[in-house]
Amino acid sequence: MKEVIIYTDGACSGNPGPGGWGAVLLSGDYRKEVKGAEVMTTNQRMELRAAVEALSALKVPCSATLYSDSAYLINAFQQNWFANWQRNGWLNAKRQPVENSDLWRQLLGLTAIHRVTWVKVRGHAGNVENERCDVLAREAIAELRAEQITNH
Repeated sequence: MKEVIIYTDGACSGNPGPGGWGAVLLSGDYRKEVKGAEVMTTNQRMELRAAVEALSALKVPCSATLYSDSAYLINAFQQNWFANWQRNGWLNAKRQPVENSDLWRQLLGLTAIHRVTWVKVRGHAGNVENERCDVLAREAIAELRAEQITNH
């Protein structure tokens, strides 16, 4: 399997509010950056969306190491939160619907295609690629706002 290193980050201006996500994919000399935004969302949703979009960008099954500063994202995989969610019909421990279950389900589907190792990094701690993802996410929010101003 091709080995890929992925960094992801999400950002939100207000929570909820306009949000953006960014990802950097690295494999050998290859580098790809992707980003996007949503008009009304949450920071956690953008963290998940970054991972979904990054893994979706892979054209063949890969062995991916995905770095994120989101404890929400990393802990879900490292602590296998999904087992209980699935067993409980996508209800959490409080018997409420699991937030962002659409994105969690997409991520589970992608992990059936790719072998993913999930790694937590400290946010805003000088990790160059993590910082780059934050810039991409914030750029996506700024571009969304500029587009909204232009269209009004």
